[in-house]
Amino acid sequence: MNKPRILVLKTDGINCDEETAFAFNLAGGNVKIVHVNDLRNKKDNLNNYQILAIPGGFSYGDDVVSGKILAIELASFFSENLKKFITRNDTLIIGICNGFQVLIRTGLLPFGNLGKMDATLTNNDSGHFECRWINLKIETKSKCVFLPNASNGGRVSFQVAHGEGKFFTDQKTLKKIERQGLVVFRYVDENGKPTQKYPTNPNGALNAIAGITDPTGRILGLMPHPERFVKIEQHPNWRRIKIDKPQGLPIFENMINYIKSKHE
Repeated sequence: MNKPRILVLKTDGINCDEETAFAFNLAGGNVKIVHVNDLRNKKDNLNNYQILAIPGGFSYGDDVVSGKILAIELASFFSENLKKFITRNDTLIIGICNGFQVLIRTGLLPFGNLGKMDATLTNNDSGHFECRWINLKIETKSKCVFLPNASNGGRVSFQVAHGEGKFFTDQKTLKKIERQGLVVFRYVDENGKPTQKYPTNPNGALNAIAGITDPTGRILGLMPHPERFVKIEQHPNWRRIKIDKPQGLPIFENMINYIKSKHE
């Protein structure tokens, strides 16, 4: 097939759209940044694309609560398009930081229940905005169909930048998420062990959860920013770290390759 088509969603307050588009372009995609109003006005259509990316930022100023207004907008005005998009077998969705908050508040994560929230992302335990590089563990048994290569013991380093990143739900739902293999990334300490301790866990997320997928494995939401590590030089310690390639890029490459595999 030709290059997979990626829709990077744009609206007021989203500010990581250019970086996300750059990452997908670097990975070999055909990317278009589309304002949500162009979808509402039918100037474009979600189902013209194979990948939907909801970038980071502060959509609508995080009014009410982070990601809430955009989530309501998507669930209210695009529910049929979203359902059609998801039921295709050649589509993927990624939500990064604010995009993860949006996916949680639409109900698409963790269980694909559009319009029904089963979990939340709430205020950091520290009570303030957290912005720094942190370590993550990739859960190799996760259902996610575009997991990055779990080299280096399955550990990666990404930047976080959020005030409401604490993954929280009731214990019954948490156990269901774990049992179904929906956890994709966890915050880990210097020894690679999942941790609840601050600052290695920047927000106090339950079970150190930094990113999850849905039961199909085709929707991924994560609080850290892989699009900020698609070139080695983006890492603050890039002259000293010993890795073959930037650790965020494989996520985008694997998404592209997955779509291509569906059109062979």
